[in-house]
Amino acid sequence: MNSGKTKNKSSGKTGKTGKTGKTGKTGKTGKTVKVRQTGSSMRRDHTQRETLIGLKLNKIGRVAELVDTPATRGMIAKVAHLVRVVE
Repeated sequence: MNSGKTKNKSSGKTGKTGKTGKTGKTGKTGKTVKVRQTGSSMRRDHTQRETLIGLKLNKIGRVAELVDTPATRGMIAKVAHLVRVVE
């Protein structure tokens, strides 16, 4: 009957909802910055394309509202020739 494999009734989860402490759209605290993509990521280094995706931008004309942190500002500075700060 038992083929040597035992089923574990607990799934190994700790009961958390799977969130990692990030705030959602309604729970943002602090300043935000709006960024618009003005240049294409075609024929750019892959790190610049990945930075645009990290900024939630991947097409010309898209606007993303991001929490204003030093990390976000550094990403904006890395692709400053492809984006424009709206606010």
